[in-house]
Amino acid sequence: MVEMLPLEVEIRRRITAAGPMPVAEYMALCLGDREHGYYMTRDPLGARGDFITAPEISQMFGELIGLWMAAVWKQMGAPKSIRIIELGPGRGTLMKDALRAAQVLPAFRDAVALHLVEISPDLEAQQERTLEHLSIPMFWHPALVDVPKGPAIIIANEFFDALPVNQAVKAENCWCERQIEIDSAGNLAFTVAHDTIPHFQTLLPLAVREAPEHSIFEWRADTIAFDLGRRIADHGGAGLVIDYGHAESAIGETLQAVGQHAYVDPLTAPGNIDLTAHVDFQALALAVEAMGANGFGPIEQAEFLRRLGIETRAATLKAKAPSRAAAADIESALARLIGHGRTGMGTLFKIAAFAHPSVGVPPGFKR
Repeated sequence: MVEMLPLEVEIRRRITAAGPMPVAEYMALCLGDREHGYYMTRDPLGARGDFITAPEISQMFGELIGLWMAAVWKQMGAPKSIRIIELGPGRGTLMKDALRAAQVLPAFRDAVALHLVEISPDLEAQQERTLEHLSIPMFWHPALVDVPKGPAIIIANEFFDALPVNQAVKAENCWCERQIEIDSAGNLAFTVAHDTIPHFQTLLPLAVREAPEHSIFEWRADTIAFDLGRRIADHGGAGLVIDYGHAESAIGETLQAVGQHAYVDPLTAPGNIDLTAHVDFQALALAVEAMGANGFGPIEQAEFLRRLGIETRAATLKAKAPSRAAAADIESALARLIGHGRTGMGTLFKIAAFAHPSVGVPPGFKR
């Protein structure tokens, strides 16, 4: 018999004591439990981890983000002090490449103080190793609201998809919360609460209200999108959100689990697999804009990177490549970042920008 993981033991204890567990609570425990949570106990990135993000695919991605930040800083009036905030910085690869590229504008780089929002001790240590050579003031915080006040440029690459997601199931004339129980065979299993969610129908987007029976609707109840909008509106600056998701609110289950670069059952090995759900960019924008920031997009990642000049950058790198194999690697990375299909990120990933009204339209979003 396979020994049960410590976090599954805890989840089963909670279900036995309090009844079925909401999906969002399960996801929060699996990812962020202080002792056994997925992000608290490992470095999940790279070939040896469970997934690879765009900054790990090619330096081009981070370089273009760095140039985007420098251009936004100029649109802000080139303040002498600017807080660069990254939410969920991974290994620090994106910011390493971004700030290297930003050296083309020395005044911007001299103005930067770097603030990294991270909950994982392992990843924080990795970020410090990656970025220590930059000679830039660096600070770590557990949440965006902990970053000191002042104008800021905020980057969130594959951050919102890892925030816990709630799920509701459409019954005959109502919506009920989707939960996790221990079934008759002794396994963790999805179930639906008996009680309806009060007034849920009136809170849904109009396009979702007439969903057929058994439909699933997902939403996030955290305050981070509001915090992002409030930060920009109150203190100036802009934010860039890069993630996979849908441009408009819609029904459908997107909760998924990945382990060793393969999809797995989200109810197996809690704490040992990565759980994510697609970002609802319409809901995200409504929350951010409600706080007073202006929203732009979302647009597909392929379109955004092309507008910033990724194809020109790839050609430059290929021309300087030391070998045909190195040039082929650059071409392959470009195809993955802007391509379509199963291996391409170009259409699945969306990019939205948010800015203080004084900033105007951020680079890449001019119509």
